[in-house]
Amino acid sequence: MIKTSVYLPEELEVRLDAEAAATGVSKAELIRRGIAMLLEHSTRPRQGNALPVFNSGRTMTAEAMDDALYEHIKERSARR
Repeated sequence: MIKTSVYLPEELEVRLDAEAAATGVSKAELIRRGIAMLLEHSTRPRQGNALPVFNSGRTMTAEAMDDALYEHIKERSARR
């Protein structure tokens, strides 16, 4: 884990202390859970794996790009 410092308003600190005492869960764990919940429910698009880039030196049509991508995937699958 990586240590991170967070400044909290006093009211939030009091509520966090009370929740930790009531549940027996550390304040750090409650903060981690809160951050995880926030990130899981984020509406920001998640970044997927980048597709391979083909540089043939010439412009390709969409169909030609599809064909090249299909061949690339087929070749990689055959190597496994």
